[in-house]
Amino acid sequence: MISVKKNLTTLGPVTINNNHPFSKGKNGFQISPRLQELMVYSAQLDSYENCNEVLEKYIDIKVSASQVWRVANVYGEEVGKTISEEIVLTPCKKEEVIYGMADGSMIFTREEGWKEVKVGRIFKSLSCIHAGDKPGWISNSQYLAYLSDHKKFTAEMEKPLDYYSQNKQRIVFISDGATWIKNWIADAYPDAISVLDYYHASEHLHDYAKATIKDDAQRKQWLDKRLGLLLNGEVQKIIDELNGLPQISQEARQLIDYYESNKTRMNYPQYKKIGAGIIGSGAIESAHRTVVQKRMKQSGQRWSRRGAQNMLNLRVTKKNNRWSKIVELVKEDFFREAA
Repeated sequence: MISVKKNLTTLGPVTINNNHPFSKGKNGFQISPRLQELMVYSAQLDSYENCNEVLEKYIDIKVSASQVWRVANVYGEEVGKTISEEIVLTPCKKEEVIYGMADGSMIFTREEGWKEVKVGRIFKSLSCIHAGDKPGWISNSQYLAYLSDHKKFTAEMEKPLDYYSQNKQRIVFISDGATWIKNWIADAYPDAISVLDYYHASEHLHDYAKATIKDDAQRKQWLDKRLGLLLNGEVQKIIDELNGLPQISQEARQLIDYYESNKTRMNYPQYKKIGAGIIGSGAIESAHRTVVQKRMKQSGQRWSRRGAQNMLNLRVTKKNNRWSKIVELVKEDFFREAA
């Protein structure tokens, strides 16, 4: 409860001498450390244009969008220097499984138009919470996000993953059919389990059925049976059936090739017995919405590559529950030391 004292006298603005500690800025800004933190926090929540309104409403201090942008960029760049080197998850129990997921989504850049942000998410099987019939959720994750090629992304993703691999923790990767992800997992973590996301696998089956079976009832009946085979890990039966057609259409050939190249990653009955039994990539799709799209795909937004990466660093820091790193940075003078 907030108590309000009566009969207070308003004194108006208070002038502080330039030599007073409150007048000394940090990291190249004549802005108090606490206000710098608030500017950075508001910047990673919403557009720079809206931050000045929020700050003025809550703390009665006016700042411009360009001020917020400058401060946020400095801290985003600094915190990004070590963002992949920290282990965010709590210590693992021996029987726990580590899940790794990676995928890409697009943002609009000034220099090159639409570019892909690669996002990674790592979490433990015991962090997967299920409460009755309600949708499950993951209580603790480590996120990474890079506007880069896959070589840069995988190099950064391996830093936390190697910690678990070296400690003999079982790792399960779930991804779509992207070649670069599949090849990376096979090369870097040959002992890990690599799972083709069941929902991507079933979407390809849906696309084939839609293209080849025009009657709705027949299509549903055909699909229900093959989806059952897919979920039971019997993808070879679907491949054999398609190969046995009198005439193999282009759509059938595409589905055969996709399943042939991924069938070693489609043993869903086995995967459902491991860890939390996850066979879908919903966790990484959710990560794209909450880490990237919520902040960086608002109407009319265009990003410089540098500005986008700095914002991704701030979003990941917040999602990793590591905002204390920003709090510590505002107490330092890292900008002056770097200069």
